[in-house]
Amino acid sequence: MTHSNPDPINHERLTPVVIRSTIVYFAAFVALGLATSAIGPALPGLADHTGSRLGSIGFLFTGASFGYMLGSLGAGHLLDRTRGHVLLSLVLFSLAAMLALVPLISSLWVLTAILFILGIAEGGLDVSANIMLVWLHRQGVNPFLNALHFFFGIGAFLSPIIIAQSILISKDINWGFWLLAIYPIPAAIWLLRIPSPASPHTRGEISHQKINWLLVGLLSLFLTFYVGAEIGFGGWIYTYALNQNLANAAGAAYLTSIFWGSLTAGRLLGIGIATRVRPVAILMTDLILCLLSLGLIWLFPQTSALVWAGTIALGLAMASIFPTLLAYAERHLTMSGQVTRWFFVGTGLGGMILPWMLGLLIESNGPAAIMPALWVNMVFALITFLFCIALTRKPLINSNTQP
Repeated sequence: MTHSNPDPINHERLTPVVIRSTIVYFAAFVALGLATSAIGPALPGLADHTGSRLGSIGFLFTGASFGYMLGSLGAGHLLDRTRGHVLLSLVLFSLAAMLALVPLISSLWVLTAILFILGIAEGGLDVSANIMLVWLHRQGVNPFLNALHFFFGIGAFLSPIIIAQSILISKDINWGFWLLAIYPIPAAIWLLRIPSPASPHTRGEISHQKINWLLVGLLSLFLTFYVGAEIGFGGWIYTYALNQNLANAAGAAYLTSIFWGSLTAGRLLGIGIATRVRPVAILMTDLILCLLSLGLIWLFPQTSALVWAGTIALGLAMASIFPTLLAYAERHLTMSGQVTRWFFVGTGLGGMILPWMLGLLIESNGPAAIMPALWVNMVFALITFLFCIALTRKPLINSNTQP
């Protein structure tokens, strides 16, 4: 089987408006990373605030991810019909408001509702920025997608450190969340000053385009497995390290941060790799490395150095999976809001189901159950992607497109 070459950056498309829009999407994704990785290190504090057990507090992931799924569906629907920058600005303001409210809530169910709304904002942000970036850069989008998710990693790396410092200085998580809530506001205001990109496909073209819904479903299922592992590991590694006596509270927060930090570094490396290596080759390599990294932590749970090494390796391995999968999909599908929103539904399901299940496993079987559960989950991700490869052996849009 032959493969197409990686798509180069189209420098003719880099107009001032495109550059400004791309920069503000990067800034918005820092906010998404800050919000996403704040919950894990804050779980013990949120449990104290609400008087809840860890098994129950894990339900917060379910509420946030259910909101994320609905936000993804709504944003995917609206992007084909409204101004994308107005929509993205609104979700950034909502993100800031919900982050500010999180530490003020003493009821688990009210906190779940707040995180549900936060999840809606996160889903809208994720879908809007990814789709509009694809619209801006078309076939040359792969390096920009890696860069976009690199900036997510920056936010995800910094957030646990901010929460840890808040706990060390004030003995609570409040100030950490209020600092996180300030960041999205300038980006939200900036967006309103830039023209929104238009979809490269008219509504008529989208409605008459033959869509391979089996491929859409498989890619969405893959994202369910992958994102479940990313959010599950990032959300529970703090608790895992504490309960396994691998670190104190500050050390566990830094372990969480090093996971997101290595994921960020991997995405920085992925920007250059994406211009030289086919998406299918990147994804297969990443999935195998994920299994090896999780296996290392699973087999040597009491060896602190190997847990740290496995965490760093897992972050590097996971780094380019999400953006590369979107670039892979762009080669085989029309990336309209109608199609792309289902990818983020898969993302929302993954973040909703697996982290919640891990919380139940911890309560019933102890923290040692986390790593085998994540390893099996990534095996299913690999199998699903192999089905995608088999399905895309023949081009689905252009005669010269190959996986």
